[in-house]
Amino acid sequence: MIYWYSVIVQTPAHSPLAGLLTYQSEQRLEVGSFVRVPLGSRELMGVVWQKLDSAPEPMFSAQGKEVELKAITAGLGIQAVSTAWLKLVSFTANYYQRSLGEVALAALPPQLRTLDTLQVERRLKRQTERTKPVAATLQNSVNDEIAINSIALQAEQTLATAKISTENGPFLLFGATGSGKTEVYLQAALEALQTDPTAQVLMMVPEINLTPQLEDRVRERICPLYGDAAVVSLHSGMTNPQRLKSWLSAHMGTARVVLGTRMAIFASMPHLKLIVVDEEHDPSYKSQEGARYSARDLAVYRGKLEHAKVILGSATPSFESWHHSTPAADGDSASKGRYVRLTMAERIGGGVLPKVITVNMEHQPKKTVISPPLLNAIAERIAHGEQAMLFLNRRGFAPVLHCGDCGWKSECPHCSAYRVFHKIDRTLRCHHCGFTQRVPRACPACGNLDITTIGRGTEQLEENLADLLAHVKRPDGAPVRISRIDADTTKLKGALQQQLAQVHSGEVDVLVGTQMIAKGHDFRNITLVAAINPDGALFSSDFRAPERLFSLLMQAAGRAGRDASQGAASEMWVQTHHPQHPLYLALKQHDYAGFAAQQLKEREVAMMSPFGYSALVRAEARTQEAAQAFLTAASESAADLADSVPGFEHIIPLITLYPAVPMTIQRIANVERAQMLVESHSRKALQQFLSQWQSILQATKQKGMIRWAVDVDPLAI
Repeated sequence: MIYWYSVIVQTPAHSPLAGLLTYQSEQRLEVGSFVRVPLGSRELMGVVWQKLDSAPEPMFSAQGKEVELKAITAGLGIQAVSTAWLKLVSFTANYYQRSLGEVALAALPPQLRTLDTLQVERRLKRQTERTKPVAATLQNSVNDEIAINSIALQAEQTLATAKISTENGPFLLFGATGSGKTEVYLQAALEALQTDPTAQVLMMVPEINLTPQLEDRVRERICPLYGDAAVVSLHSGMTNPQRLKSWLSAHMGTARVVLGTRMAIFASMPHLKLIVVDEEHDPSYKSQEGARYSARDLAVYRGKLEHAKVILGSATPSFESWHHSTPAADGDSASKGRYVRLTMAERIGGGVLPKVITVNMEHQPKKTVISPPLLNAIAERIAHGEQAMLFLNRRGFAPVLHCGDCGWKSECPHCSAYRVFHKIDRTLRCHHCGFTQRVPRACPACGNLDITTIGRGTEQLEENLADLLAHVKRPDGAPVRISRIDADTTKLKGALQQQLAQVHSGEVDVLVGTQMIAKGHDFRNITLVAAINPDGALFSSDFRAPERLFSLLMQAAGRAGRDASQGAASEMWVQTHHPQHPLYLALKQHDYAGFAAQQLKEREVAMMSPFGYSALVRAEARTQEAAQAFLTAASESAADLADSVPGFEHIIPLITLYPAVPMTIQRIANVERAQMLVESHSRKALQQFLSQWQSILQATKQKGMIRWAVDVDPLAI
């Protein structure tokens, strides 16, 4: 007997083969099954999307010859993904304007896409031999109850866990840094696992470097009850075999808890009961390539699909989440907002948030890197055996090399950006395209030997600190030890974990770094945190810049005073030229709610997110003219939709298309980039417009065009 199936394969949205492809098979296959299918001269992995009730209509080539329907090569023998997973992929593809195959296949482990049937069988056999069935590793409910109640909770933690247990959510856990949000996550996870013997929990963090410390805590609590195989990680820092092993464990139900970054939102978990999104405000949850999805938003949607509870946690929630939440009043389970807001304002053990001190750099000597008051405060901390952390969100020694005679600057020949001076290896390095050269001995333009630096990065800050603190001694009389953590010092595998371990053990007195160190880490002996040059984001053209800066500074401040015995003395120093700026005044009061209210009021007037909805269309071409011409032509053609699509005469007036403009960094690796903003006060109208506009974008061909992409709900404009 012959069966006919629609199959999706990995093809880009603008490809002629981006839709469902029809194949025949002599075997009956389950929807959601993994198969290998022929496509042209290649053989690809695909996912069975739907079963056709009858043979499809005959198709004919341009020459009038009937096209023969190809057969599915083989099934891979892996159990089919759930209907909920297929719905998640479908929603993601439709909402973010991508093809089904592009989303579905990109969400699977890379190695799985290359294996044949025999290779898959071998891996499934090894997977089964390595792990016992879930039921065999379960302990009795008494042990589960002991594990849940083994940690003494504070009053706010107890209230939060009770609300999560009795209400449906989604929940916004608004907890101060150090208030014990992770323990609330663990309590909710343990309860979910105890309630259902097959339940699975997904816990997400924004960055790979935050995964190990969370994994340690989760393993400590989960593995004694459910076995070592019950907890797996899933992120891009793993090797392909490791990712496949973790994915199969989750897919087969062996893994009870999956920890991962944004890619983990697509993990196949047939018994998902709880999703935790830690640091939900972090922009890393928004993908910036391929299907530009928001893992945080998809977590909420997936929770609704699978009837799983969702907890979004942060000390500085995104303004969208804050706007969509409302406090859960005692005795009233009805919530007026989309999310139930749970507040934990107190730090564990009665610790207090650090005192915020602003230093007016206008009153300091010119070219001062670290102000004398801050330097004295750091020296005092070191003398008492405490640690300090200095945060500067720019790596390298200096952003630019400059010739004072002719005005030459270290521009990248391939990008509209400057190459950064890295003193440690005497190179000029472009952080966008990677182009690297040795530092010239003299100005390449005029031969001047006296070329100087402009600005400063973490390398220079580390060097300056070493000079300024040379006379300072530790309590044992040893010299000060300074460590730098940024993308340059953590390239090697395990380097970050090693450096963090040195900080935790007290081997480091002063930690210098970028935003990598400013969030999520539990440094117990750091009592002073300083932001060296945060003013750059105050006057950015991006409307989200103040939100990101305030969040980053609040998170950085949260690294200080996490040990309750030292909390009262902890400090957050901010060196600024604008100490009276409302952002810094709110920071001094740790007033997130007040700052959010002020910013949301401004956004409402301007109809910006979360009160308005937007998408960016980005174009890349050989010339800036070609990129902008493509966007302009597509914009002009959009008006035709009102005449060609029934009902669109009511949609077009709700859409605003702005003129095409160059992107902030308009050239990267010799590719010119332009963008066009599309706005609407109606999400539904914007989605309807974008889905119909796709065909126009595909048909609008311009000479010199390379690629284009739609970014729905962009984070940076």
